[in-house]
Amino acid sequence: MPVFTSDFSPTLPFKNSHFNTMYRPLFMKDSVHYSRKRITTWDQDFFDLDFSFVGSKTLAILIHGLEGSSDSKYMTSTTKYLNSKGLDTVCFNLRSCSGEDNLLLPTYHSGKTEDVDYVVNHILKTYEYDNIIIIGYSLGGNLTLKYLGEKSTNISPKVKGGIAVSVPIDIASSELELDKLKNKLYMEVFFKTMKNKILEKAYKFPEYQLDKEKLFKATKFKHLEHLYTIPVFGFTSPEDYWEKASSKPYLLKIDKPTLLINAKDDTFLSKECFPFEEAKKSEIFHLDVPNYGGHVGFMSSFKPTENRWLEQRIYRFIKENIKIDI
Repeated sequence: MPVFTSDFSPTLPFKNSHFNTMYRPLFMKDSVHYSRKRITTWDQDFFDLDFSFVGSKTLAILIHGLEGSSDSKYMTSTTKYLNSKGLDTVCFNLRSCSGEDNLLLPTYHSGKTEDVDYVVNHILKTYEYDNIIIIGYSLGGNLTLKYLGEKSTNISPKVKGGIAVSVPIDIASSELELDKLKNKLYMEVFFKTMKNKILEKAYKFPEYQLDKEKLFKATKFKHLEHLYTIPVFGFTSPEDYWEKASSKPYLLKIDKPTLLINAKDDTFLSKECFPFEEAKKSEIFHLDVPNYGGHVGFMSSFKPTENRWLEQRIYRFIKENIKIDI
């Protein structure tokens, strides 16, 4: 029954979900010097991988959330912390997220694990690591969990486990939460960049016949899915996409030590995103549900030195549960 009793206990202001969610991106300052490697994909596109080397035989692959990048504060803070503990890291910028638009009409979505698989295999072929750990946040966490479950029967033995943070593992119910007034500000932030990217794709690919009037009026993810995700990626409906992209059905197929950290007060998540039953049935899938933390927040204090619970929790799971010789 791998359901942990969380030890995350923030000070009073950080017990507010919105305060905790916004504090990290606005006030955390972790700078990292990356070494960027661009690789060509099987479909003649590219991925930008941002490495931070310290000479380790263990590599952590970090996957960001919706409209994030290697510069997202949770990516830089984890990179810096894991480097200090002797692990190499690489931040996987999803298509269109590295500061330069990708070459094709399709970009990424919550269930596009073929991109994760390609990057993992590229690293296995190109670099000499003994251990690989996959760490994903929000949408990147869904990709992490889905990949580990989906590929469990033929994944490389060098992939030793995974960690996922603030993950909408059930996309249908999570989108209903995101549609609520409590998340209006976050939706506006997401939509600002997402709408611009879709407009740019329509300009570059005239055969993609975008209804611009509907795009300008869109206020829900379901609207954008009708306009872009469904026609571009070949789903039949938003419901088809939600079902096929969600990681929840794959949790019990995971056969490597894996941790999901979802805060109870995360306003992005529905009750379906807290898989207690799956964790109780598994000997390998672990669940940590702190009372507080917001969405990829987990800040506990105004003192920067005291704001490392998430990074420490990730590293502790690597040491205690994945049990690799770093």
